[in-house]
Order: sequence, then C-alpha cells, then structure tokens
Amino acid sequence: MEQNAESRRMLPDSEAQPKRKEERPLKVAPPSKKTTNKRFARGLIYTGLILLAIICFIPFLMMIVNATRTNGEIMAGFSLLPGTALTDNYATLSEYINIWNGFKNSLIISVSVTVLSGYFSALTAYGFTFYNFRGKNAMFIFMLVMMMVPAQLGLIGFYEISKTLGILDTFIPLIVPAIATPFTVFFIRQYTQATLHISLIEAARIDGASELRIFHTIALPMMMPAIATMSIFTFIGSWNNYLMPLVLLFSPEKYTLPVLMGFLKGSQVAENLGSLYLGIAISVVPIMIAFLFLSKYIVSSISAGAVKE
Repeated sequence: MEQNAESRRMLPDSEAQPKRKEERPLKVAPPSKKTTNKRFARGLIYTGLILLAIICFIPFLMMIVNATRTNGEIMAGFSLLPGTALTDNYATLSEYINIWNGFKNSLIISVSVTVLSGYFSALTAYGFTFYNFRGKNAMFIFMLVMMMVPAQLGLIGFYEISKTLGILDTFIPLIVPAIATPFTVFFIRQYTQATLHISLIEAARIDGASELRIFHTIALPMMMPAIATMSIFTFIGSWNNYLMPLVLLFSPEKYTLPVLMGFLKGSQVAENLGSLYLGIAISVVPIMIAFLFLSKYIVSSISAGAVKE
C-alpha cells in the first residue's frame, strides 16, 4: 500500500489525472421551414380574426357615438369622437316614450320565458331520452315537423284563444306558450344523448333516488351547457319579439321595448337621429350582456360528443 502511494506521488500531474474533454458550446438549430410556415399561418389567422372583430364592432361603436351627437353632426358624417348632446337626446326621447318602463316589461317577459323554457325543455328532453312509452317516436316526429311551421301562421287562432280565455293585454300569452319550444327540446335531447350515459341514471335508481331527484341532481347539471346555449337564443328572440306584443297588448304601460321603438318611427323623435340611436343602444345592452356571460357555453355544448371515448 505504501509503495502504491509513493508511485502515485512520483507520477506527474498530467499522467495521474485523466484529461477532461474540452466542452464545446451547444449549437441551437435554426427553426425549420415547417415551423416557420406554421407561425406565419397562425399570425395570418390572428390578423384576419382581429380585422373581423374590428369590422363587427364598428356598427356598435357608431351606434354609441351617434347617441351622443346632434342631428346635424350625424348628418355631417361619421366620427369616432363622442358628442355632447347625450342629455338632450335622452330628454327628447323621454318626452314621447317611457323607455325604462318598456325596458322593465321586456326584461320580465324575456327572463321568464328563458328560465321556464330552459327548465321544461330540459325536462321534456330527459323524458324523450331515458323513457320508453307508446307513441314516443310519433310525438318526436310531430315535434320536428312543428319546428318547420312559422309561428305567424297561427297568430289569428292564438288571438281568438287568448280572447276567449280573457288573457289579452297581459303578459301570460307572451310567456306561457313560449315555454314549449321544439328546437330547444331537440337540441337538449341530442346533447343529452352524447354526454349523459344511461348507466348513471340506472345507478341512481338502484340507490333509491326518485326520478325527480335524479333529474335535478344528475341530469340537469350535466345539461347546463346546452341549456345555457339555448337560453342565449331564447332570450334574444323573446327580447326582440315585436309582432306578438303588438297584437296582444293594448295598454301603453305594458308595451315592450321593441313596440315602443316601433312607435318612434311615426313620431317627431324620428327627426332626431341621436334620440333614435340612444333608444336602440339602450335596447341592445341586455342582449350584449347575455351573450357576454353565456357565450362560453356554446363551444362546450356544440363540441360535446365530438371526441369518441
């Protein structure tokens, strides 16, 4: 052992320790042509989407800006700078119609229709999906046929029925019939078939849960993306409904916002374009808010069932 130690001491440093390899700097490979093409295509797509978003936003910007300008400024041309006539336009608008009362009436009808239609349509779709009964297919085909029939064809008959029942000039004929929406039932049924498996329902039945409890605790939460998606279109359709309130309502204090805006065309307010733009801007705000909060559910509901498990 002592001889080996002495022999190691006598060796030069170059022989006692092995030489380390010289470290070379790492070379970063340049991006491939395929990666460059992907980045260029992605940038082109984003640029196109940004331009499209700007084009879609311009009409709303024009509406908001023109609501603050005088009639002469609007006739002179478009400007991105807001004017100073907002209070004057609002005063002119308020002289002829009670826009906030119409706003309240439209909101009551639209929210009631949206909530009731979403719940009962989901309940009907649940029955069509998980229950077998006589005449099920015939009823579903009849529902699909009714989707193709315009609602305006039954307007006279519906008016006579409402007159017989004594519900004219009330919100009842505007809310109750809108609960039965064939397209909403069809959409939720298709969504339920793609996302909710029968094994979950059967497991809940084995555990002793009632049918209504199964629907409210299992089926309804899983249907929410489809319900939210259809609620957007139901709310917008009910909010913009002009013909039915015009025919069924007689009292000015019960008029909805679209009916009030239609009356402005024949009044002196039509000469003041700023007041018209202000009224339109107020009527569009709830639609934009509803779409802003519920639009995220559209992608999740439409893409349901796209990935096969």
